[in-house]
Parts: sequence; structure tokens; C-alpha cells
Amino acid sequence: MIPDDRRAAVLFDLDGTLTDPFVGITNCIRHAMEKMGRAAPEADALRAHIGPPLQVTFAQLLETDDEVRIWEAVGHYRDRYSQAGKFENVLIPGVTEVLARCIDAGYFLSLATSKLETYSRDILDHFDLTRFFDAIHGSAADGTRADKAHLIEHILSVEPIEAAGAVMIGDRHHDVHGAKANDVPTIGVLWGFGDRAELVQAGAVGICETPAALAAAIDDALMVRS
Repeated sequence: MIPDDRRAAVLFDLDGTLTDPFVGITNCIRHAMEKMGRAAPEADALRAHIGPPLQVTFAQLLETDDEVRIWEAVGHYRDRYSQAGKFENVLIPGVTEVLARCIDAGYFLSLATSKLETYSRDILDHFDLTRFFDAIHGSAADGTRADKAHLIEHILSVEPIEAAGAVMIGDRHHDVHGAKANDVPTIGVLWGFGDRAELVQAGAVGICETPAALAAAIDDALMVRS
């Protein structure tokens, strides 16, 4: 049951959920790998690395647990991403309409992304999406809150919302697991970088193939929790 002083809330992932960042992220990962003296993987081979925190991605790609090397690679990535990569990005068709319907329904909307919060704000501004959000939350430069479970825990602690009246929207298992760790269900979306099997196995309570189906799925999920 949602307390009277709390609003039903929708937490949105960014990459693969609101926008398609494939070109920008893969260009920046390949740039960082070249700077680290390693062969740059083909862009398509990097699709599975879109979603997790950067330090996780570079630990895997560099095959190392050396924090110095991992963060050096993250630095090279951010050098390019801050200038060009964040705008090598495309708005998912239909997302604006979903956000507008959520606002009309009176939901509290928060961004919940592992991406740096500063970059996330720039991207939302670029696509004129900031106006829909009550709160914008992402990771800090030192990696704090890059883990989705820690991020959502933080959002629930500082915003006027409750886990009992919230739902997460995301495209990867990290979104589902992070939300589940905070007793928040997730609706998975299939226009991003995870597939149905990944999302179902992680425990998504619903799957949407198109943005057109998402607004109704959000209403249904929050009605069950009200």
C-alpha cells in the first residue's frame, strides 16, 4: 500500500530504454581500448557491454582486476564521451508519449541509470526529456551508485516515494536485479540491449515489445501495488 504522502513512482533506465546510445558507447569503448594498447573489438561485439557500469565492462575487456588500469580505461572513455559520444545517440520513437502519459497519470518519474549523472542530464536536455522528470539520478565520477541496487536504494532514501508503490523500467538484467534487491518490480523492454530470455530469467514481472504497450503495463503494475 502506498502511504498517503507518497506518490506512485516510475524509475526509468536511460541507455536502451529511453535512447539508443549504441554508436556513441561503442565508439568510446573502442577508443579507450586503442588508448590502452589493445585491439578494439568490432562494434557489434560490444552490444552486450551496454548497460553494466564502465568499470565492469573494462575489467572484462582488459581481462584484469587491476583497478589502476580499469580506471585509466574509464578515463579514456570519458574523454571522448564527454565531447562527442553522449550525443551519438538516438531517441527511441514513442518514448516521449510514454513519459507524457505517466505525467498525466500523476506518477513521480525518476531517472535511474548507471551512467554518470552529469552526462545523463546533458542527454535528457538534448532530447528535451528533462521536463518529464521529478528527479534525475545516476552514478558519481568515482563509481558510487554505478551498481543499480545501490542506486535504487539511494533514490528510495532521498525521494518522496516508496518501494511498495514503485516500478522500474529497463532493458538489461542489471535493472531487474537492482530493483529486485530493493523490492521493486521491473518491466523489461525489448527495444534495448537485453533479450526476452535475459529479462525473464532475471525476474522481470512483465515484458514490452514496443513503447506503445509500456504505458498500460506501467498502469497495471502500479495498480496491483496500490
